Amino acid sequence: MKNIYEQVDENKFRSGLVIASFIIFITAATYLITYSLGFDISAVGIALIISGVISFISYYNSDKIILGISGASPANKRDHFDFYTVAENLSRAARIPMPKLYVIEDSAMNAFATGRDPMHAVVCATTGILSRLNRTELEGVVAHELSHIRNYDIRLMSIVTILVGLVTLLADILLRTRIRGRSNRDEGNLGAILFIAGLVMAILSPIVAQLIQLAISRRREFFADASGASLTKYPEGLASALEKIAADKEPLEAANKATAHLYIANPLKNHHDSIGWFAGLFNTHPPVKERIIALRGT
Repeated sequence: MKNIYEQVDENKFRSGLVIASFIIFITAATYLITYSLGFDISAVGIALIISGVISFISYYNSDKIILGISGASPANKRDHFDFYTVAENLSRAARIPMPKLYVIEDSAMNAFATGRDPMHAVVCATTGILSRLNRTELEGVVAHELSHIRNYDIRLMSIVTILVGLVTLLADILLRTRIRGRSNRDEGNLGAILFIAGLVMAILSPIVAQLIQLAISRRREFFADASGASLTKYPEGLASALEKIAADKEPLEAANKATAHLYIANPLKNHHDSIGWFAGLFNTHPPVKERIIALRGT
């Protein structure tokens, strides 16, 4: 059985492969769609720049947007003593600035981290998880979220989300424009084949991009579990917390499909660990059972 450090190294390597594949896919998809549908690459570049500026503004304010959507309010040391002091102590151990702490008034058990980098990070927890975990279990959860911050997962997932949005937007724009207009390419057999290939890629590329995004998200959860356990030196704390979170069947009302991947466990409570491999491709998180087995096998 691999120890924590071997798990961290393995997850780094696999995450790197997935991210590299994502970049290659986006580049290839963009080129094939624009070439086969007969678009001027300079026009596509302008569309990408405009989309990129909009996406960057959203990225820069992502923490405020997510906190607003979630209805979170700032935590304080008096009312949330364990949450505050655990985050304070573990931030020192992780050698990162203490993130801002927020609380969602909801009895569902969950937590997430967001922000641009360790200097602009937020950890948010529900009142349900704060009231039903003991301090050791809460340390495991907070260490998991701090690992997302320390490992720059919060930045990575924000960038990946932007890339997915760009691919989806680009495919939609080109499809609509091509359907209404005419291609400037010759309509021979090769042109017809390229046109069909471009249509297929334009339709499928947003789906494939989202699948890669979810794969990265699932891999980073394993990575954060291992890193968090290394930070607390007590994997059982997080394993026990995950058991309680998995046993809680209440969905988090403030969560939605756009933010579900941020949480420590799926907040929508609409999947099961026993589903098949194909359906599992659309999961935002790896099965909790697998995460617990990995933690207790260290």
